[in-house]
Amino acid sequence: MLDNIRIILVQTYHPGNIGATARAMKTMGLSDLHLIAPRCFPDEEATRMATGASDILDRAIVHATLEDAVADCVCVIGASARLRNMPLPHFDEGDDMAKEAVARARHGKVALVFGRERFGLTNEELQHCTHQLSLPTNPEHPVLNVSQAVQLCTYELRNAARRAAPDHFPTLSQAHDSHDEPRPPRAQFDHFCAQLDDALQTAGFFNQPHAHTQEKLRNIFQRADLSQRELSMLMGMIKALSSR
Repeated sequence: MLDNIRIILVQTYHPGNIGATARAMKTMGLSDLHLIAPRCFPDEEATRMATGASDILDRAIVHATLEDAVADCVCVIGASARLRNMPLPHFDEGDDMAKEAVARARHGKVALVFGRERFGLTNEELQHCTHQLSLPTNPEHPVLNVSQAVQLCTYELRNAARRAAPDHFPTLSQAHDSHDEPRPPRAQFDHFCAQLDDALQTAGFFNQPHAHTQEKLRNIFQRADLSQRELSMLMGMIKALSSR
C-alpha cells in the first residue's frame, strides 16, 4: 500500500528540503517523490541531505503543475493550515489521515501535497486536492519545516499500513458498500467538472458572473466523495441531457 502513496513538494525553494524529504520517506518505506517546479533540482545540497536516500532523488519526477502530478490519483491530501470559505473534507489528526490514505491506496494512487516553505499551498492548488490536513501544532508557532511535516505524515502512514492486517479488510460481501469502491482519478473528476460547466453554460445557468457558482458546484461534488461508478453515472446523465 505504501508503494501507492506519493509525496509531492510544490515549488520547493531550498534543495536541502528535497533531500531531507527523501530521507524521511525512505526511513518510513515510501519511495514515490514528485516535485512541482523546484527552484533548484538536481542539486548537491539535496543529495547531501538525502543521506542514503539518493535513489529516491534519482527517481523523482518533476512536473510543471500540480494538476499534472495528481491526474492519476484517486485521493489528494493537501497539508495546509489555510482556511477556506468552502473547506474540503478535513483531517485534524495525522493518524486519521493515514488510515484513510492507506485504505484508499488499495484502489489507486494517493498523494500528499506539501507547499512552499514561505507560504504553503494556494487556494487554487487546494482546488486540486480531495482532502485537507492540518497537523495539530502549537497555535503560537504552527509552522513546520516542510521535511519535518513529511516525516510526521510518513510516520503515521507507516503505522497505519503496518496495522492494516489482511483480516481487517472488507469481505467480498461488503465490497458493494460505496465507501469501499474505487475513487476516480483527478483527471476524470476534472473532466466531469468541465462537462458540467459546458452543459450549464449552454443552458444559460451561469447568469451571475461574480457568484463563483462554478467553484461552489465543484466543491459540492468534491465533498460528496463520489465513487468512480457514481461519477461515471453523472457523466452519462450530463451527456443524455445535453443530447436532448
